[in-house]
Amino acid sequence: VAIASTRTGTQFASESLRFATVDARWNASRFIVMKTTAIAFAALAVGAQAVHSALPSQAGQRGVAVPLPEPTPLAHSRLSRRRLTSIVGGAAKTPPETYAAYSTLGTKQGTMALQPMVLQSLLAGAFIALGGALAMSVGAMMPGIASSNPGLQKMLLGAFGLPVGLLMVVMTGGQLFTGNTALVSAAVLDGTVTPGQLIRNWIVSFFGNFAGALAVVYMLSWSGLFGMGASVAKVATGKVGLDFGQAFIRGILCNWMVCLALWQANAASDLAGKALGIWLPISAFVAIGFEHSVANMMFIPLGMLCGADISVADFLFKNLLPVTLGNIVAGSVLVGGAYHVLHGKKN
Repeated sequence: VAIASTRTGTQFASESLRFATVDARWNASRFIVMKTTAIAFAALAVGAQAVHSALPSQAGQRGVAVPLPEPTPLAHSRLSRRRLTSIVGGAAKTPPETYAAYSTLGTKQGTMALQPMVLQSLLAGAFIALGGALAMSVGAMMPGIASSNPGLQKMLLGAFGLPVGLLMVVMTGGQLFTGNTALVSAAVLDGTVTPGQLIRNWIVSFFGNFAGALAVVYMLSWSGLFGMGASVAKVATGKVGLDFGQAFIRGILCNWMVCLALWQANAASDLAGKALGIWLPISAFVAIGFEHSVANMMFIPLGMLCGADISVADFLFKNLLPVTLGNIVAGSVLVGGAYHVLHGKKN
């Protein structure tokens, strides 16, 4: 009984602490109760071990020492291994393995035939726009929270929306311009894609994403879901209010995180791991306020349709152009180029 109590107490303590830590974000009082319960289980485990050591067993009465088995840590138990496998699908790739998968995907993207490349670009732009619509429906529609707790509003804006769109792109094999700035650049540096194929891929994916995003924008407008949404118009107006340098730098910082999200998705081996690898950096860049060219192909036109005082020239030259240039620098230099130096083929 003492041995079983020790093992069970240790496992319950670890499980209770884990769930209590997660739950603390939502309910501090439940966190205190569950943490207290976990400490009680831990004390029970220690007490059971002490009692077992003090009480003679049958073997001990015969002069044979019976060592108490060490409690099996939860992280190394069979149960936990099954749980971890079900959650993350096994170990992630190492950085060199991840780069190899990254470059291989870039080769596939860059050498794809024109017709599927166009179709996948249209779909990728539509998926990002749908993710943006979710962000506008949740995080952007909280004026009360935005005024009283702006940090919480930014967190919600980032958490619900664009991560969903990028996950759909990754799981369906879409051609996303911002991701291709790193993926196809890595393949070019490895010698598996030509510079001409890179330029073709960037042009097709950029304008394909643009067309797919605009199609969703007009469908949203016709659906009547946003109407003359003041919150959506405010988001769009803020984006074109940046000067060229600010938009350029925010574009660099944004796509650095986007391409690292794709890196982490390539490192994972199952849906849950890919979702987590994408969600963390994407929600972070949205909450911080960085600028993503493909997402802005949805945010700003939708804001214009919702009444924002923005001209087409404002959209193209005050935001889309500098943000796109920043996205290219981040993808091709800070991710594709940097990790080619670290892990790529030495051409």
